[in-house]
Order: sequence, then C-alpha cells, then structure tokens
Amino acid sequence: MENKQQQLEALHDIRRMMKDSSKFLSLSGLSGVFAGVFALAGACAGHLILSDYYSSGYGLNSETYYGLVMKIIGICLAVLVLSIFTGYYFSAKKARKNNQKLFDHTSKKLLWSMIIPLAAGGLFCVSLLAYGNVMLISSAMLMFYGLALINSGKFTMHDIRYLGYLELLLGLLASFFRGHGLLFWALGFGVLHIIYGTIMWFKYDRAH
Repeated sequence: MENKQQQLEALHDIRRMMKDSSKFLSLSGLSGVFAGVFALAGACAGHLILSDYYSSGYGLNSETYYGLVMKIIGICLAVLVLSIFTGYYFSAKKARKNNQKLFDHTSKKLLWSMIIPLAAGGLFCVSLLAYGNVMLISSAMLMFYGLALINSGKFTMHDIRYLGYLELLLGLLASFFRGHGLLFWALGFGVLHIIYGTIMWFKYDRAH
C-alpha cells in the first residue's frame, strides 16, 4: 500500500514537472507593479497636457492638434519602453534565481501569442487616429491587450487570463463612456496592473 502511494506521488510530481516545463514561469509580480506605476504616471502627464490644451482654447482642428497627438504618443511609448525594461529586468532576475532560462521555446511561444493581438491592435489604433476617432483608441488598446493576455495564458501562469478578462471588460465599458478614455486607460494599465502584480508577488515570488 505504501509503495502504491509513493508511485502515485511520483507520477503526480512528474506530471507537475511536465506541465511546468511547458509554461513560462519567470514572470515577476514586481514587473506588473512597476508597469502600473508607469502607466499611472503617464496618465497624469496626459491629463495635464490635455487640460493645458483645452484650457488654451484650441480646437481639435487646430494646428496644435498634431503636437498634442505627438506628445500623447510619446507618453505611451515611454510607458511601454519602461514597462518592457522593468519586465525584462525582474523576469531575468527571477529566472536566474530559479536556475531557469529566460529565453527558450516556451518564452518564444508566449511572445508570439502576445505579439499578434498587440500588433493588430496597434495598427487598428493607428487607423482610428488617422481618421480622427480618438475617443475609441483607449477602448481598443484595452480590448486588444486583454485579448493578448487571454491568448498567452496557456503559455504562462493561468492567473494572467483573469487580468486579460478584466482588461477586455474595461475596454468594452470604455467604448460606451466616450470622453473618459484616459480614466479607463489609467484603471486598466495602471490600477489593475498594480493589483495583479501585488497578488502575483505574494502568491509566487515571495514564497521563493
């Protein structure tokens, strides 16, 4: 009876190891927290720029509109670059600590599963910007990002799918509350990331 129990435990361990080997487990909760902080800082900067723009009496057809768009794009790119950098730093640190490779076939699958929805979403946002549908850009960014997270859930911790569902829901809500896109953007990319990252740190990182 004891031998049978040991065999079952051994099979369970082998199954767990095989399952873990097919998933990218080096994502750090701290990278999510920092990404959220950067997003909130970006949202504050965007709010200040927009407030200054409209308080100056400029209209959407003004020549200064192009400058406004460039500033907003610059903020988004800054948030993206900082988030990618900190994500790489903390994930690499976690991978070294757990004696794992940061870039292997699983991480490549994870990247591709995210790149396709994000690239499609990015091009869609460019088309919205080109045709002046700026009020839907925040909604589109949240929805495509949520779809990317849901799609990548099978290659990493399944918890990321819950974040994806919430991002998708926020994006859908934002499409019905036009004029509040920056608020939904801050909630999705800022607050949700901080909450998710904190939970992931307590659940996976701190224990190790």
